[in-house]
Amino acid sequence: MASHTSPSPASSSDSTPPVSPVVLTARRARAAAAEIAPLPRAVKDDVLLAIADALEARTAEIVEANAADVAKAREAGTSETVIDRLTLTPERIAAIAGDVRHVAALPDPVGEVVRGSTLPNGIDLRQVRVPLGVVGIIYEARPNVTVDAAALCLKSGNAVLLRGSSSAYASNTALVAVVRDAVAGKGLPADAVQLVPGESRDSVRELMRARGLVDVLIPRGGASLIRTVVEQSTVPVIETGTGNCHVYVDAQADLDMAVSILINSKAQRPSVCNSAETLLVHQDIADAFLPRALDALADAGVTVHADERVRSRAGGSKATVVAATAEDWETEYLSYDIAAAVVDSLDAAVAHIRQWTSGHTEAIVTTSQAAARRFTQLVDSTTVAVNASTRFTDGGQFGFGAEIGISTQKLHARGPMGLPELTSTKYIVTGDGHIR
Repeated sequence: MASHTSPSPASSSDSTPPVSPVVLTARRARAAAAEIAPLPRAVKDDVLLAIADALEARTAEIVEANAADVAKAREAGTSETVIDRLTLTPERIAAIAGDVRHVAALPDPVGEVVRGSTLPNGIDLRQVRVPLGVVGIIYEARPNVTVDAAALCLKSGNAVLLRGSSSAYASNTALVAVVRDAVAGKGLPADAVQLVPGESRDSVRELMRARGLVDVLIPRGGASLIRTVVEQSTVPVIETGTGNCHVYVDAQADLDMAVSILINSKAQRPSVCNSAETLLVHQDIADAFLPRALDALADAGVTVHADERVRSRAGGSKATVVAATAEDWETEYLSYDIAAAVVDSLDAAVAHIRQWTSGHTEAIVTTSQAAARRFTQLVDSTTVAVNASTRFTDGGQFGFGAEIGISTQKLHARGPMGLPELTSTKYIVTGDGHIR
């Protein structure tokens, strides 16, 4: 009789696919999240202050790592705009540490009662804020996001998985090491903050498919990155959108105010998502406004991609004016460029915005309350500004502290995402032997 030999444990395990480093990282984050979630505010704030101190104490180490990334970016011919986003200086690190201290000073959203009541049957019902759990952040070459995201997630009781771009890998590695050491130094699990291992796109794909381990993904970056995450992720995504923002100058606008708001919206910092990318001007005010606006844009170094009605009024202007194409109306330039058109009416401006906007921020300049009211009612974006720059759409400017991103979707969170947007809710039902 032939003997039967059972497979040894070794041969059995050989047939089991190895667990990937990304999955192992996510599992550690899930375990850490369970420890972080119930922490009282005082403990979380103490950790954040320790992180801020550590960033300042280890500035030289961070700057050295960042210099390697910057040098590599320059060798690759990266644009100066992107290099500026990538660069960390002692002054910028001090500012990042200051942002962390500011987050520590903000109210803790966890445990806040959103609503509550005693039901007719005597049951006490409360809806309270709770952490999301494990938050994954996929972002491009902005190493400040590494610390902002870690601080906001820790304050709101979440563990965070950070997947920055390969162009900032040395910087992010150094920053995460500083943060993890500070967290561990306070006796908390360092795995509450982790850098997702790997520099290839494979690690991004694995993170997007870690459903059940990662509770939500937040992409921050260009349109291509955001679209990829939204379309390919099996993990729920909070979509942070690109910023094709508009400034509409109404027929009843104050011209001085309109020029000031336009230039601030476009040129104060053109490389960010809340900078204006399109100017719309009511035909009744175009002859008076456009010569001043074009000269002011020229002084700011802005190239104008204009429709025929704007170009016909550009004679004598010192501005660089080129013919706009259909592509210009949907472009997020992130540079010293702006599209410009003359429109027949406020409703025509709204129609243009509805067709081309990314849903981020739109502004109207007008002295008419009726026009302002109609504009704010009809425009469907996260933020609608009346007689104010588009540049105010920002968590810090809104008083939320450092933001995790600006959501352009409509579920769960919309607009600048501060601490409350990094929480979900649960219902606590308290009875006295109640049965149904």
